[in-house]
Formats: sequence, C-alpha cells, structure tokens
Amino acid sequence: MKNPDKQRTRQGSDILRTALRRNVGAMAWGTVLMGLYQAAETAFPIALGLIVEHTMRDRSLGSLGVSIGALAVIITTVSLSWRFGMRVLQKANTTEAHRWRVRVAGRGLQPVAQDIDLKSGEVLTIATEDADQTADIIEVVPLLISSLVAVLIAAVALGLADIRLGLLVIVGTAAILSILSVMSRRIGSSTREQQARVARAGAKVADLIIGLRPLHGFGGNHAAFRSYRRVSTEAKHQSITVARVNGVYAGTALGLNAVLAAAVTLTAGWLAFAGRINIGELVMAVGLAQFIMEPLRLFSEMPKYVMIARASAERMALVLTAPPVTTPGTGRPATGADLEVDCVRHGTLRKVRFRVGAGEFVAIAAYQPRAAADLASVLALNVPPDGYDGSVRLGGRDLADLPVEAVREQLLVNPYDGEIFAGTLRTNIDPSGTGRTVPEAVEASMLTDVVALHREGLDYAVRDRGANLSGGQRQRLSLARALAADTDVLVLRDPTTAVDAVTEQLIARNVAKLRRGRTTLVITSSPALLDAADRVLVLDEGVIKAEDTHRNLLATDEEYRLAVTR
Repeated sequence: MKNPDKQRTRQGSDILRTALRRNVGAMAWGTVLMGLYQAAETAFPIALGLIVEHTMRDRSLGSLGVSIGALAVIITTVSLSWRFGMRVLQKANTTEAHRWRVRVAGRGLQPVAQDIDLKSGEVLTIATEDADQTADIIEVVPLLISSLVAVLIAAVALGLADIRLGLLVIVGTAAILSILSVMSRRIGSSTREQQARVARAGAKVADLIIGLRPLHGFGGNHAAFRSYRRVSTEAKHQSITVARVNGVYAGTALGLNAVLAAAVTLTAGWLAFAGRINIGELVMAVGLAQFIMEPLRLFSEMPKYVMIARASAERMALVLTAPPVTTPGTGRPATGADLEVDCVRHGTLRKVRFRVGAGEFVAIAAYQPRAAADLASVLALNVPPDGYDGSVRLGGRDLADLPVEAVREQLLVNPYDGEIFAGTLRTNIDPSGTGRTVPEAVEASMLTDVVALHREGLDYAVRDRGANLSGGQRQRLSLARALAADTDVLVLRDPTTAVDAVTEQLIARNVAKLRRGRTTLVITSSPALLDAADRVLVLDEGVIKAEDTHRNLLATDEEYRLAVTR
C-alpha cells in the first residue's frame, strides 16, 4: 500500500522537474547573466585592492586612468547583466506560473470530474498562490548558482592572497548552509500547513458569498461569520507561526553571514599586521568581506525558497494527479437521439423508468424536490455511472460507454441555479461566440424586455453572479443560454420558478415552439410547461406513478391536480 504523503511528495518533485526542464534555455541565459553580475560585483573589491596596490607603488596618472576605466567597465557590467538577467528569469517565471494556473484551471473545467477532496476556494488558492510559488524555482536555481559563483571567486581571490582566508570562506559557507538546510525543513512543513489553512479560509469565503442571500433570509449570517472567523483565526495563527520560523531563519542566516564576514575581516587584519599580506590585499579582503554578505544571504535563503516551491508543487499535485471520478468510454451517440432511463436507483429514486423519444417534448412533475434534484444530477453526469443502479441510455448507448465530451455535445442539463458570470448578456448566453440561435433563444426565454431596458442591448454589462439582475432575470438568462446551445437533447429543471404567471405562459409556448423536433425533458411543477408538453410523467416517492397529458391528469388524478394547480 502506497503512503499518500510519499506519493504526493514524488508527484510534487515531478512538477518541479517539469518546470525546470521546460525552462532550461531561459535558466541557462539567466545563470550566465546573473553569474556575470555576481562575478563583476566580486571583481569590484578585488579591483580596488589592485588599484590601491599599484597606485601606491607606481604613483602614475596613466595607471590611475586605466584603473578608473576598469572600474567603469565593472560597474557597467554589473548594471547591464543584472537588468537583462532578471528580465530573462522573471519572464520565464511569469510564463511558467501562467502555464500551471492554466493547467489547474483546465483540470477543474474538464468534463470528467476529478476525485479531489478540496473545495473550490482551495482550488483557487492552488491555481494562484501555489502556481506562482512553484514557478519561483525558475529564479531560485540561477540565483543559487550565481551566488555560488560569487562565493567561489571571493574564496579563490582571498586564497591567492593567503590560503587561510580562502579556506575560511569555503568552510564557513559550508557550515552556514548545513545549519540553514536543517532549519528550512521546518519552514517547508509549516508553509504546507499555512497554505492548507489559508485555502480553507478562502473556500469558506466562497461558500459564504454563494449563500449570502439565503443566510440573510433566515438570519444565519452571524453564525456564518463566526464560523469564518474561527477558520480565519486558525489561518492567522499558522501564518504567525510561519512568520516566526521565517524570522528565526532570516535572523540566523544574517547572524552567521555577519560572523563569517567579521572573521574574514579580522583574519585579514591580523595577516596584514603580521606582514603576511600587503595593503592592497588587505583592502581587497575587507571589501570582499563586506560584499560577500549579499551573495551569502541569497545563497542561504535558497533552501527556504526551494522548500516553499516544493510545498506548493505538492499541493498542485493534489489537483493535477487526482484520478477521475469515472473512466470515460469510447464512441459517440447518434444525433437526434432519444433519452432512456432504465430502473435507476439513486438517492430518493427507486427504479425510475421512462423514455423520451427523439423529437418529443416530455415533462416530469416531481412531487418531491429531492427526487427532481437526484434525477437531474444523474442525467447531468454529476453522479458517475457506478454511483447509481440501473442505466441511462442516449440513442440506445449507455452513458457509461460514452465519452463525457460526446455526451455533453448531445445532451445538456440546465441546472436549477445556473451560474451567471461577470461579462455581458451576450457572453453569458453564448460564451464561445459561435451560437447561431442567440436571437431566437433570447425571444423564447422572454429575455427581450431585459435587453430592451438597456441601450447597450445584449452588450449590457453583467456583474459577477448576476448581482445587478433580479432573480427572474437571472433565471431567464440561464434559460436563454441553454436554448442557445441548441443541443439534440435538452433537460430543463424548474426554469420558470422566479417569473410571473403571464411570462411563464409565454416562455412555455416559446420553448415548445423553438424545441419542436428536438428531444426535450422538463422537470417542473409549472402548469404552463406541463400543458405545453406532449405528455407528463408523475414522479412520486422515487418512481413514475402516472403518465398522460396534463389536461387528462387534471381531470382524472386528484393528487396531481392539487400538486400542480396554482
């Protein structure tokens, strides 16, 4: 049996390796330029030492001019190499973060749901913060190498002056990295926990925003706020813990670097006092001791950033490597197909059986809302085929034997609470911009009055979740989107609950006319839609108990008349 933590760690490492492999060229150029920058930075105190030594010995204006020119070249190299090196690395970093964001978002939008034990808010955090932190590895490796170049150049230069100075830098650097690498492991584990808690807090916010109106409706907003405050407080405490660990790490790194710089300076002073090195070499040693703190700081921070990137990559692996809820089949359903539900048992459904013939308009009057929701979930493929008993067939082919993409090209189930996106009326109705029946869908859904209210027409701006639309307008907009999709088989669930009776009557007549010749199933209690249907199926206590036209059922079935008459 595989250890989930070890499996996730391996998958996170694979993500990091993929990011590094994809950006080898940019990282190579970035490493060269940043290495040149660090080499030029290191050369500055070396050049100062040489200038002092030769100027004091030769006392020549020509030598002074050459020295000033050399310093100008070094300064120019420092400026340009830093500028272009960081440009290359940050472009690669940003591009790589974009790739991972798109992959995480794409996985969430795939037709086949993934077996991910995460809420949408947590997935959002992974697609943003974790993707960015994972891509930081693109900058970390070149900066690590360039910092190592600076330390090695400083060690060689000091070693040429006196071997003891060079050894001091090498041994000191190795000791600092050994201490900090141990501390960085604590940062990695703390960061993983912080990311998880912050993501849970984000998920809680998303849930509260979605349910804000019903929460206000029954006075549950204060309890919901307390629930969020508790989750947010946990995230805050973990963030403080991470900040404390990072502070200890940074303080320790700075202190150790300062100790090493002081040791180099004091050793160089002692060697100069003893006559083992000259004044120029002393100036060089003191300058390098001051300069070396910066690459040492960068060098010592790299383990921390590697651990953060690894922790973020492991969280991305939760989404990217999650198995599908169901395994897609092969083949395609026939166009103009019928829809058949055969002995389906799921939730409140008990051996539901019915068939909607090709081109037929059928309505289902569900006496229990839960049964309507369960049936819609099965038809929408929100429940995998192995999650219910019985079978659902499209054009005579079992849904379990068909790819989800192919099913959704032929069968559309419009949800009861269709999501409205920020954009315009047009982009909500026809997101792909390729729909040919948008005007007909707008007219059939009676969205024409909403379009006429605004001089922008279909280009009227819609806020996130349709915040600037009424409940009825949002429902009609969702219905227009479903009709504009123009699929062979369309399933609507309670598409007119938020509109008035007159509008409902017009919508029912329009939908029946627009969908003539196409297979349509409406799960509803609306008398207007029931009357517009070719026949009505009565779903009660999880089974189909009656079947006839709406008017015949009104005349012969007292329970039906009481259930649907308004």
